[in-house]
Amino acid sequence: MSGDVVRSPAEAADLAQPPLIVLDPVEALLDELAIGAGPVTATPLGDGHSNVTYLLQRGPDRVVLRRPPRPPYAESAHDVLREARLLELLHAAGLRVPRVLSKVDDTNQLGVPFVVMEHVAGHAISRTAPPELDKPAQHTRIALELIDALAELHAVDVSTGPLAQTVKPSGYLKRQLRRFSGIWNEIATRPIPDLDTVTAWLTEHRPQTTETTLVHGDYRLGNVLFGPDQPARLTAILDWEMATLGDPLADLGYLCATWAQPDEPENPMLALSAATRSWGFPTRAQLRERYARRTGRNTDDHRWYEVLALWKAAIFLEASYRRYLAGNTSDPYFVTLRDGIPAIAADALARTREAA
Repeated sequence: MSGDVVRSPAEAADLAQPPLIVLDPVEALLDELAIGAGPVTATPLGDGHSNVTYLLQRGPDRVVLRRPPRPPYAESAHDVLREARLLELLHAAGLRVPRVLSKVDDTNQLGVPFVVMEHVAGHAISRTAPPELDKPAQHTRIALELIDALAELHAVDVSTGPLAQTVKPSGYLKRQLRRFSGIWNEIATRPIPDLDTVTAWLTEHRPQTTETTLVHGDYRLGNVLFGPDQPARLTAILDWEMATLGDPLADLGYLCATWAQPDEPENPMLALSAATRSWGFPTRAQLRERYARRTGRNTDDHRWYEVLALWKAAIFLEASYRRYLAGNTSDPYFVTLRDGIPAIAADALARTREAA
């Protein structure tokens, strides 16, 4: 058993840094929920580098536990309870999301709030597609499912009811620029001149939002699950911690900003969806065309939204890099961020100079 997962609070107290999972209180919670019997095993799940996700197995039963990472992190980040409340609303609205089983705000158990939700069987795709879906026709189908599920997400009625109270609906893009600029000022570990140039460009060229919808905020290939059988079917959308109400084109821009195409240089953003370099996956332009047809929205300002996505990612990842420098995570992905974040900033700057 590693220092990330321990059996008891007594074992946790002997460690130099707090564990991520303490099994005894987790087992007690599963007893309350009537989930399985006997000892629990906890295995890291997915390729996320923000909130921490574990698969809990207890006999034949499987559930998922989600919690914040070890600190330090920005005060407004990693609110898993807010994410869980949103998931409950979205599940009731019929979106493809896991069902929440328990929200725990008692920090005496794991030291942080955490959430337990159902386990949805499926594949999270990043570098390669699973063998049964690793065919050109299925690659195309994967992309179409991604766009169609995004169109469903953006079609959810947010004009009334609890979702209408998610956040103030006006001024989304302006708030994004202000919020992430503030985060950068709080967490930056070094100057990155390209990022400063991009900040000024985004501010000067900010488009007017014409429609407000639910926005996922981190919509990419690795944050959804696909069922194991053909034809490819998107079974769940994950990682809702950045969701809000805002401009739907921000989600499309983020998806395209993480969509790797053949012969492009690697960076940490494109590495998230390296599988899309394979034959059969459509281009970013084709993704935008599919989205425009499905939703009727104009995507002419796509360049601005893709630059915004890269800029935000550079800032968000810098916060993770800061945690790595402080010794609060051993995730090997963060080692790459020393050079990777400046590479993302350079990609964002290059896109500001592309033809509109």
